[in-house]
Amino acid sequence: MIKGLLLDYGGTIDTNGLHWAIVLKNSYAKLGVAVPEDLFAKAYAFGERGLAINPLVRPSHTFLEVLQLKLGQQFNFLESNGCPVDHDKASLIALDCNDFVREIIKKSIPILEELARDFPMVIVSNFYGNLETVLQDFGIRKYFAHVVESAVVGVRKPDPAIYQIGIDLLELSASECMVVGDSFTKDIVPAKQLGCTAVWLNVKGWEEDKATGEYQADVEIDDFSDLIKVTQSTKF
Repeated sequence: MIKGLLLDYGGTIDTNGLHWAIVLKNSYAKLGVAVPEDLFAKAYAFGERGLAINPLVRPSHTFLEVLQLKLGQQFNFLESNGCPVDHDKASLIALDCNDFVREIIKKSIPILEELARDFPMVIVSNFYGNLETVLQDFGIRKYFAHVVESAVVGVRKPDPAIYQIGIDLLELSASECMVVGDSFTKDIVPAKQLGCTAVWLNVKGWEEDKATGEYQADVEIDDFSDLIKVTQSTKF
């Protein structure tokens, strides 16, 4: 019997399976910022590293403020690598992506409400130290018993130890827990290493995840709402 759920946040709850690089790339195109694909990939990676290494994000920052910081890093990288950009567009892209997330989360709320009636839930996420603020701002913190955030606990996916923290907080065994995430390597593999049931939200990754190797998902879904059917299945 599954008695508790461990959910990834970024790329799972907030984008319904779309990798954040794709969300940003789509917004670049929508707002007319033309960047070669290989250079965009480098700018995206630079921005992620910049926020991970430098103490730019404060616990009080909303997600819009994180996006503004991230876009600033990306645009600085692009400009320094010979790609002229209009820095006013960075703010517009941040607003566009934030609006996108708000719409996705509106659709996720009824699902989270139903799941929370049946299971204690924990968020397990690689994030910047402000996830509590982000979840409160989007109105979904109340659905989770605990939040396990890499910048706070000092462990990052794919290290299974971060998921073990969530399991311990639920006071359950791994076999009683279901992990749900969009990344095969960062969510599914560590979940199976620990002995959890693993549900892969397999929609669209950036560097395509491939289900190879010893560990495999128990279930694949292509929409976050499918999680209701999975948890209600007599199989679990």
